[in-house]
Amino acid sequence: MKVLIIRFSSIGDIVLTSPVVRCLKMQVENVEIHYATKKGFKAILENNPYIDKLHLLETSINPLLKKLKNENFDYIIDLHNNLRTRIIKLNLRKKSFSFKKLNFKKFLLTNFKINKLPNIHIVDRYMETVENLGVKNDNKGLDYFITKKDEIDLSSFGVENDFVGLVLGAKLATKRLPTNKLIELCSKIENQIVLLGGKEDTKVGEDIIVKLSRKNIFNACGKFNLNESASIVKQAKIVITHDTGLMHIASAFNKKIISIWGNTVPDFGMYQYVSAENKIIIEEIDLKCRPCSKIGYEKCPKEHFNCMNNIDLSLIIEALQ
Repeated sequence: MKVLIIRFSSIGDIVLTSPVVRCLKMQVENVEIHYATKKGFKAILENNPYIDKLHLLETSINPLLKKLKNENFDYIIDLHNNLRTRIIKLNLRKKSFSFKKLNFKKFLLTNFKINKLPNIHIVDRYMETVENLGVKNDNKGLDYFITKKDEIDLSSFGVENDFVGLVLGAKLATKRLPTNKLIELCSKIENQIVLLGGKEDTKVGEDIIVKLSRKNIFNACGKFNLNESASIVKQAKIVITHDTGLMHIASAFNKKIISIWGNTVPDFGMYQYVSAENKIIIEEIDLKCRPCSKIGYEKCPKEHFNCMNNIDLSLIIEALQ
């Protein structure tokens, strides 16, 4: 059996599909698994031993379609379910099972605060797409594979073993604590801190260090690629994070995770996929305007940003202790 799995983006969403890949490979005899994603996310999947072949989307879908047609798949597992994946399914003309996005129910929650979403994690909803192939969730969590070359020796940067990983970034501003709140949070953490994020988060990390004048904060933002950052997450004693990709990577390593939520909510089903004892969720639940979006905005539509400004940082410190 030859199966194509499709998920084009983004970091967290792709990591959340890993149980589908593993369970399919381990439970279906002689299955050959192919995975189609965007070229920019190749690093997430290229070391996965359960994937036999990667197919990468670059600027146009046509070259990808041409390659996929030559593979003669038996089934397509569409975990993205957007216009491009529908074009692929239409052209390949193979039996397909597609992820149900529940967009109307998300619309009801974000616009009218009517919650009709199922109380299950998105991983279990992804797993529904392979039920007809006799595949069940093995409940072994998420996978993330890194090679030896991407493992970072933090001792060379003066970082000790019991550090707290603090993820500064998130794709959109309404999913991130403001800089002043991050500075205040860091001032209350006694452990050594490693700041994590991309190049776009470097300035915030520098501002934190300058403001606090602390020698035991290491700004790793923008210094490492995704897999190297994953290596750092793997070494953390505990991870404090916004609703972002590194939260799901931390889940793959079954870390103790404190997640901080702004305009998005765990009800969307994308909270940390770890055991209950490793999961703490921090959110401002008494806001009538929340959630205002299933993704996020560059600034608060109401201009007060109380979903993050009102976060009680003492709850995070209590969770650390």
